[in-house]
Amino acid sequence: MNFKKLPYLITVVGLLFATSMSQAATTLVAVASDFTKPMNEIAAAFEKATGHSANSSFGSSGKFFAQIQNGAPFEVYLSASEKYPLELEKSGHAVANSRFIYAIGKLVLWSATPSYVDPQGEILKTGQFKHIALADPSHAPYGVVAEDVMQQLGVLDKLRPLFVMGENIAQTFQFVSTGNAELGFVGLAQVINVDTGKIGSGSGWIIPDNLHRPFNQTAQLLKKGAENPAALALMEFLKSPTALTIIKKYGFGLPK
Repeated sequence: MNFKKLPYLITVVGLLFATSMSQAATTLVAVASDFTKPMNEIAAAFEKATGHSANSSFGSSGKFFAQIQNGAPFEVYLSASEKYPLELEKSGHAVANSRFIYAIGKLVLWSATPSYVDPQGEILKTGQFKHIALADPSHAPYGVVAEDVMQQLGVLDKLRPLFVMGENIAQTFQFVSTGNAELGFVGLAQVINVDTGKIGSGSGWIIPDNLHRPFNQTAQLLKKGAENPAALALMEFLKSPTALTIIKKYGFGLPK
């Protein structure tokens, strides 16, 4: 090696590294809480693939909807429904025609107690439980579809006095996992064993899609992220084979 050139090479490498770092960006993402586990994996894969990073906040889709309308600095919105993204586009808070379905949500009637929930969900009609948890349907899409299921089965009015409302699906899961409610409606991603594709603990009934309205979880680029390369890259990365493999692993359906 020509050691006289070594300082020059070090300088070039340093400049290339600095340029790469200066081009990396961070995007702020509002994520439905049912998507916590896959999003954490996707964010790590996204940073490895692109150099950009995604800083995610997790909560109820409806609460994020209200925050975005009131000026919250989110740049990408991963909602658990189609309703809120459509409203944001209509109100001018989102980039027109940027929304797409990134996952199909899967609902589970679950108990932390083994053998408590039967595989057909008959416990909703015959059980003597005192509390059943669900996400608040006034702002959480999982609560809306949970009510759909109970309505279809003819038990909604009977069970309503037993409801324990979670702020979002994460809190709903906490109510059931700690025993504050004997059972409840949670997301499959929260209870799945990713190695087997089955419910990993307790007992549960994976609810057929025909018992509730379409559960199309929708991604949207918000106006605040329209010129952020990290936000634009994340929207594309969510459609990539890498992201779709992660999404499927956690029990979500994939968009067609």
